[in-house]
Amino acid sequence: MTAEAMEAGPRKGSGGDGERPLRIALLTYKGNPFCGGQGVYVRHLSRELARLGHSVEVIGAQPYPVLDEGAGLDGLKLTELPSLDLYRSPDPFRTPKRDEYRDWVDALEVATMWTGGFPEPVTFSLRARRHLRARQGEFDVVHDNQTLGYGLLGDLGAPLVTTIHHPITVDRQLELDAAPDWKRRASVRRWYAFTRMQKRVARRLPSVLTVSGTSRQEIVDHLGVRADRIKVVHIGADTGLFSPDPAVPEVPGRIVTTSSADVPLKGLIHLVEALAKVRADHPGAHLVVVGKRAEDGPVAQAIERHGLEGAVEFVKGITDAELVDLVRSAQVACVPSLYEGFSLPAAEAMATGTPLLATTGGAIPEVAGPDGETCLAVPPGDAGALAHGLNRLLGDGELRARLGAAGRARVLAKFTWAQAAKGTADRYREAMDRSAATHPGRAAATTTYSTHSGSHR
Repeated sequence: MTAEAMEAGPRKGSGGDGERPLRIALLTYKGNPFCGGQGVYVRHLSRELARLGHSVEVIGAQPYPVLDEGAGLDGLKLTELPSLDLYRSPDPFRTPKRDEYRDWVDALEVATMWTGGFPEPVTFSLRARRHLRARQGEFDVVHDNQTLGYGLLGDLGAPLVTTIHHPITVDRQLELDAAPDWKRRASVRRWYAFTRMQKRVARRLPSVLTVSGTSRQEIVDHLGVRADRIKVVHIGADTGLFSPDPAVPEVPGRIVTTSSADVPLKGLIHLVEALAKVRADHPGAHLVVVGKRAEDGPVAQAIERHGLEGAVEFVKGITDAELVDLVRSAQVACVPSLYEGFSLPAAEAMATGTPLLATTGGAIPEVAGPDGETCLAVPPGDAGALAHGLNRLLGDGELRARLGAAGRARVLAKFTWAQAAKGTADRYREAMDRSAATHPGRAAATTTYSTHSGSHR
């Protein structure tokens, strides 16, 4: 049992707050926990909600979420709501065969891809609405994980709560800024066309959750959502899994980061440039990137330009245990992002006791804490500042030990999934109370179904 499990404890027969357990539909259009924060969010939040005694049905499309089912969590299950899986490996952007088409939503999905757009948020939302309407009264609350599609407007049979990790318009602008020519800018604008829909949908939502104060302000500024509709519930690290282990040997010069090489938002190119500077003083310094290697583009060109082929390694598809040991083995964990709505990699690295070097982009300071106390903090997009921070940490074992211990303590105090689940369940009940006040008939129907179903699990 993890440390979080012992903290929260299974609360059989209650929702962990003395009230009846809830029946939750948790929607996620993209659920892979190994390539992006949304899948991590669904995996850990669903587990901790189930551990509190709630019934959680995750409804997701490909790549399907990985859930921590079993281990006594009878209230946790996955329902697959398949798309055409147009971006799967090894044949992304494929054209489906004729017999794969099931309805007009499938046709919309393919047509949007053919014209350079990203269809999954709208097509998943349409499939989810159809699925939920066919199951009227089976859920107390519907929780959407940043789909923000047109299909989620209107009556879904239960009050809707939506998590917006951060506005995707931020990603869009950073990619436009990094585009080398008008053709690339046109392609970026077409791909991110779905953000117009997300703006329209977000403004009509009565209940929005987000993961940091920075994201809350970005949602107000970029999406036009009223501030009084947005609640902050911090997420965190699995502090049982991500924990110190003195038995794992520290590898001299090792720096670890989590990033996709071709995503400007993650700032990997600045870390590569910093590594080239650092190796003048620390020849053994090397970088392990948890993520997919881009064979071409700015990062690949920077690695070649500085002769770093043997000093930068990309790893992909590793297990949770392998990831944790990799972070534990590093002398420095680095988050070089230009912007983050929260930064799970920062929280997870701190939870292992590995000293953190991070930028001040977006909400990272909310997670990482004060410069010199729980981390070293540098401005985003500044390779020289990153190099200076790396040199300090690689050359000072006492500083590494102090920051590592303080970082672990900060995560335990502020950022655990057990705390996130409790806060999220509180927001569910607030949304249900508002809905009951405006739709008394729905509240009565839900109560009747709960009584006759005989169980909330």
